[in-house]
Amino acid sequence: MHGMDEIATPRRTKEIIHRHGFFFKKSLGQNFLIDQNILNKIVEAADLDSSKGALEIGPGIGALTEKLAQQSSTVTAVEIDQRLIPILQEVLEPYPHVRIHHGDVLKTDLAALFQQDFANVSKVSVVANLPYYVTTPILMKLLEEKLPLENIVVMIQKEVAERMAASPGTKDYGSLSIAVQYYSVPELVCIVPKTVFIPQPNVESAVIRLMVREQPPVQVDDENFFFQVVQAAFAQRRKTISNNLKTRFFPKEGRERLEVLLGEAGIDPSRRGETLSLQEFATLSNVLFGAELR
Repeated sequence: MHGMDEIATPRRTKEIIHRHGFFFKKSLGQNFLIDQNILNKIVEAADLDSSKGALEIGPGIGALTEKLAQQSSTVTAVEIDQRLIPILQEVLEPYPHVRIHHGDVLKTDLAALFQQDFANVSKVSVVANLPYYVTTPILMKLLEEKLPLENIVVMIQKEVAERMAASPGTKDYGSLSIAVQYYSVPELVCIVPKTVFIPQPNVESAVIRLMVREQPPVQVDDENFFFQVVQAAFAQRRKTISNNLKTRFFPKEGRERLEVLLGEAGIDPSRRGETLSLQEFATLSNVLFGAELR
């Protein structure tokens, strides 16, 4: 199946699409990769081997799936578009260790899927060219459900990748950066030009790797409350941390108390949310949680 037969070439992609009478649905954010080099970079970043498994979301016509099948012991691909299922079954026929599930990953019981499909592998990574309109919900589901994952290597919109990997004090840093970095260690793998897709997307893309942490890097007394504090801190970026938190937690009275609590957490009330590190947010949320501001 190597060489000229690979799916991710303009010629073969067009041939498969025409033969099956397939047309792209804008609503599903379908952009198929037609570049071997980029596919190889994605697969390489996932660090797969014959003892590991891969979960793919949105396999399209199987260009990446084929590469994953060549590198790992088990591949499960979840595809929402019924029209692609027969195409995938046909092109992936040479790989008996690939399973194709028809469904919406956001509605799928992933813990059950892992028990069913990945019982016999040492580690699992998610590797995918994600549809851009649902990137964040998919990634947050993967992270929040604390699935036994090693890496998440995904092609996403460049600006979203930059936000995920951003450091405190930069314009890209926000609640998404903190959520992703709480669960994983993000690293930009490469920036990807529009020309490697059919059809070409309107935005630049990037491949990002999230190395999933076994434990969060900070200790928080209540995870839900921690994320509420983070969301509140970024509610209006131009406002100070003090003003944003007052709006959320002290709608009327007790505002002096907030200054005291910020002092306890060692945070200057005039700072903005985007300057606080993960550790500072953890300390702050634990102080506020202890003060029963929930």
